Amino acid sequence: MRLRNIPRAWGVLNECKEVVKNESEYRGRWQEVFGNSNPVHIEIGMGKGQFLLALARQNPKINYIGIERYSSVLLRAVEKLSDDSEAPPSNIRFICMDARNVTDVFAFGEVDCIYLNFSDPWPKARHAARRLTSREFLARYHKILVSDGVIEFKTDNRLLFDFSVAEVNASSEFVLKGCTYDLHHDIEMNQGNIMTEYEEKFSALGNPIYKLIARREP
Repeated sequence: MRLRNIPRAWGVLNECKEVVKNESEYRGRWQEVFGNSNPVHIEIGMGKGQFLLALARQNPKINYIGIERYSSVLLRAVEKLSDDSEAPPSNIRFICMDARNVTDVFAFGEVDCIYLNFSDPWPKARHAARRLTSREFLARYHKILVSDGVIEFKTDNRLLFDFSVAEVNASSEFVLKGCTYDLHHDIEMNQGNIMTEYEEKFSALGNPIYKLIARREP
């Protein structure tokens, strides 16, 4: 999918203090960025930021970092933050980068939780390695998560979900700890669920939402 380029995006992002520049310089030093030793949770493919912003407001003792590849999309999250009637929470940061470089930005054991929400399904078989739940990405996540760190993945795409479950089950680095094919009707898995913009849209159409939780093995 081609996204419309917004010429002013980088200017706005560079002026936003919540957007981290030269992010690889902070590898192993994210506690310094936040000024505390609280756990770090990241969302890869954060979109317009509704999910992450809600989490940051609910959990001030957790540091949240949203990763988005496209400046035009991250711009929307920054605008949402500035348009909000509440002051931006101090425990949220954004990075504009390709998720394939995640190990260049976070050190071993520096992340406690990774959220993947409604990721691009990359439906063609030859693009399977680009899927954020592929074994190639699982290997990257294993390098940055703490020993009992988790991945939480939600989607409305059944083929992508089945692929993701199979990739986790085939991995020696992660174990499947939770799995549902109808999140909003699963009392246990839906407890405390925060919906993304896509989740609201797809569930309103009657589409089931799928979710898995995978835990990093030592």
